[in-house]
Amino acid sequence: MSVYALNPILPGFYPDPSICAVGEDFYLVNSTFSYFPGLPVMHSRDLAHWEQIGNVMERESQMCLAGCGHSQGLFAPTIRYHQGVFYVVCTNVSHGGNFVVTAKDPAGPWSDPHFLEGADGIDPSLFFDDDGRCYYIGTHPNPQGCRYDGDYYIWIQELDLERFVLTGEPRNVWNGAMRDIVWPEGPHLYKKDGWYYLMNAEGGTGPEHAVTVCRSRNLYGPYENNFCNPILTHRHLGQEYPIKYVGHADLVETSGGEWYMVMLAVRPLEGYTTMGRETFLAKVVWEKGWPVVNPGVGMLTDQVQIDLPEWKGNQAQSGDVWEAYDFGRMDALPPSFLSLRLPPERLCRLEKGRGLGLAFGSGTLKEQGSPSYLALRQRSHRFQALAVLQTKELTEGRRAGLALVQSNAYHLRLEIGEQGETAEVILCTGGQDVSAGKKKLAGSESSGGRIELCLKVDGLKAGVFVRFPKGKDWVPLAEGLDIRQLSTETAGGFVGCSVGMYAVSDQPSQDQWAWFETFETAGL
Repeated sequence: MSVYALNPILPGFYPDPSICAVGEDFYLVNSTFSYFPGLPVMHSRDLAHWEQIGNVMERESQMCLAGCGHSQGLFAPTIRYHQGVFYVVCTNVSHGGNFVVTAKDPAGPWSDPHFLEGADGIDPSLFFDDDGRCYYIGTHPNPQGCRYDGDYYIWIQELDLERFVLTGEPRNVWNGAMRDIVWPEGPHLYKKDGWYYLMNAEGGTGPEHAVTVCRSRNLYGPYENNFCNPILTHRHLGQEYPIKYVGHADLVETSGGEWYMVMLAVRPLEGYTTMGRETFLAKVVWEKGWPVVNPGVGMLTDQVQIDLPEWKGNQAQSGDVWEAYDFGRMDALPPSFLSLRLPPERLCRLEKGRGLGLAFGSGTLKEQGSPSYLALRQRSHRFQALAVLQTKELTEGRRAGLALVQSNAYHLRLEIGEQGETAEVILCTGGQDVSAGKKKLAGSESSGGRIELCLKVDGLKAGVFVRFPKGKDWVPLAEGLDIRQLSTETAGGFVGCSVGMYAVSDQPSQDQWAWFETFETAGL
């Protein structure tokens, strides 16, 4: 019995995947940068269908994201399991550096972070040897001085998990498979048939991204290069190939002895990437003591056949991009919702029979702060986001609506004001607002003080529409908007777009809320 996984297995902004297996279960985590909560925990039993069971970093006591840029904050986590305990090691590049958190249940709660003194660099990983000892693997600048930008080394040091202290001497063991390579990073260490395998990414996380591997009989080396490196890359396929930036991989073995690899890649349109780095899957076999990725193909495929029975779980998904929420019927937000730099509960509230209240704060999406913004990841090139907004709270100076956000400097906003009588579409590029459509509306009172909002994305074009629930037609505010600016290639950084609900006030008031009754995203 087998199942087919569709690539990407996690569409949308799910970069830097790390995976571990515990019996028949698989657990996967991803980077989240400036978004709160941090590091989603995904669960599967067939590697094809995934459900989010929680987040590693969900309390303010676990992380500080104050003032960090959109692509700062939490970088590249690794998840591992050993003797009944789950470990995630990660870097908060904005506050504190490298840390370890632990949990008995991967759904949480997870511990507060144990920051590791002396653990410089980024992209940490953990490895448990046969004798139970734990080792920290990281990447940092060449200790003898960088000869060029990206001249980094991968290093190993023993980690005392009783005290969360690095012990012994750090050993620099590898600086890349190719001569003068840049950015050897994302290292992971494995042991198989008496060999230690060190797998890492090289070439930077853009078009030259690649996966390479070396091995040694000794933990600290010397490591020998695999003459078939890189074992996976798409950099040789040209700029027009539909899947690019392939790298930052992790390996997992099933209970049946099969091996698979997860990695990040992007799917640009006309050279522009709006959804960020996504999680893909490939099959791995071992030949002559080395891993071979997708043998006979040598690149990522649209489907991956997996020798496991199909599993759907409770809320498992396989590329499905439809999500719908009736907030007035909900007791709590699902773990997929994101806010910026502060936990959602600081910015919103749920009220039975009424909906979701977003605080009328003064923080805007243009600042590196915590605006009243609650969002989901964009997970399709073609989708629409729909919401029902109550209008009577939209008094003078208060606005609420929808937003499509690449960063604080690059985003699209729909703002409804004056109790539903005004609507404006604003495209922010390079931190500068430009009005893309503005209209006076009528009819909110006759519709019961509600207005329906729609943000529709078709590739690199967007349209924004409104209607009153009792009306028959959508009122177009802007159509055919060019959103290439909301891409990694223009905005820079490491994130993809999110889409969600937004509220702001020129004069913030205590305990004042913009009320949303429903929110829905659906692929077109």
